[in-house]
Amino acid sequence: MSTVFDSGASAGVVHYQEAIEIIRDQAELLRRSQPAKEEVPLLDSLGRVLASPILADRDQPPFPRSTRDGYACIAADLVSRRPLRILGQLRAGETWQGPPVRSGEAIEIMTGAPVPDGADCVVMVEHTLLDGSHIRLAGDRTPHPGENIVLAGAEAKAGAVIVPAGTRLAPPQIAAAAACGYSRISVFQKPRVAVLATGDELVSIQDIPLTHQIRNSNSESLAAQIRLAGADPIVLPPARDHLGSIADSIRSVEGCGLLLLSGGVSMGKYDLVEQVLDSLGAKFFFTGAKIQPGRPVVFGHLPSLYFFGLPGNPVSTLVTFSLFVSPLLAALSGEAAGGPRFALARVAHEARCTSSVTRFLPAQVNDSIEGASVTIVPWQGSGDLASTASANAFAVLPDVDEALPAGSLISVLLL
Repeated sequence: MSTVFDSGASAGVVHYQEAIEIIRDQAELLRRSQPAKEEVPLLDSLGRVLASPILADRDQPPFPRSTRDGYACIAADLVSRRPLRILGQLRAGETWQGPPVRSGEAIEIMTGAPVPDGADCVVMVEHTLLDGSHIRLAGDRTPHPGENIVLAGAEAKAGAVIVPAGTRLAPPQIAAAAACGYSRISVFQKPRVAVLATGDELVSIQDIPLTHQIRNSNSESLAAQIRLAGADPIVLPPARDHLGSIADSIRSVEGCGLLLLSGGVSMGKYDLVEQVLDSLGAKFFFTGAKIQPGRPVVFGHLPSLYFFGLPGNPVSTLVTFSLFVSPLLAALSGEAAGGPRFALARVAHEARCTSSVTRFLPAQVNDSIEGASVTIVPWQGSGDLASTASANAFAVLPDVDEALPAGSLISVLLL
């Protein structure tokens, strides 16, 4: 895919919704060109993005199909309550070899079998009474023509698009492709995403850190999110808090459509990422978003690839990837639509909002027959991975200066 940039956006700290719009605009630019295609075995296409549409190879269903176990007959005969003579039995995978069904006749039929000519309905077996070789309608219901029958081509006509290009393939699409005879699938090549953590305090996850050090969890969490998004992570060794070290690491990136940096984007003396990016010719779309956690997030492009500078606090990294990176990564993958997944739930307790930022707080969403409820997890801030590990979502608290009472309907960002 040739990268197309639009540098019309102005850098700065923007409202959450404005940040979303900026990324959406860039994603639409990316969709004007497409990644390279490749053909893979059907099962290997799971989670990939479809490059060519899946077409129906014949009418679906290819014959009038019974949707119930019962009797194929004429609806008017059932309404008259007359006994119907059973001519025989028809199972799925068989066709009726006898003459068309006539008035006063019925054929026992199984779910999925072709409805024989002459019959215009299938009455469910539990709605009939059997008397030797005859059946009659039980109860006072009134059958109608077409009942329990799916007509030939009712689901799709031959040549119709069953799954459009740009769809990320899940089990339902795999099943549809198999039903249409696709043993191999044309998909877009996976984008490659470079991951670069910065910070003198970082050590490998295999190391035993000293008191002043931490393990590099951000590279692992970002790589995991990238894989779940259907892309290939290229994890670089962490860069030191030094202009040359960060610049050399960025220059080493090859063959990637996106660079994710974590850490070094705040206002501290050794937060050097923006300075290095600027020296390398970066154009910035925004340099902060009014959210918590994740305010010091940076989005822009270098001459050959997009980049995000994500905050170093691990929960901030999780949130900003879900909100901002995922929609751009979907576009790089060739996906027609993609990005963060939201749902609605009722907060289980009072929740305090603030007018200055949109807040994304670790939470547990619980589904029940009465509906989904969400409980915000007690935590110690955006470095608290221990508490966040128990969350399955982030509660979204809007930028209003008020408390939301228990039972209020709010959005949740699903993980």
